[in-house]
Amino acid sequence: MTDSGGRSNKAERDAFTVEVGYALCSAAFAALVVYGAIVAPALLFRLPHLVENLLRHTGLVLAPVLFVVRVVSVLRRYRRPAQPSQPGRTSPDS
Repeated sequence: MTDSGGRSNKAERDAFTVEVGYALCSAAFAALVVYGAIVAPALLFRLPHLVENLLRHTGLVLAPVLFVVRVVSVLRRYRRPAQPSQPGRTSPDS
């Protein structure tokens, strides 16, 4: 990520801090939406006890898994270095 032998400047540290904040906020939002979508039927409708428990437990399992997957995917995408352009050669996306 840096060209100075592993040292990062303030701009790079700030950019990484923003990216971590984005990863955490977007992961929390996605987990909350998924949890709400799964548990909402149990709260809105009169369902059998077994179905209500199954929906609540499914939401409690899937929400943290989604949170972790989202954080990891955002941070891995951020860490991937950009492909440097090479003068005189065609870029792969042209």
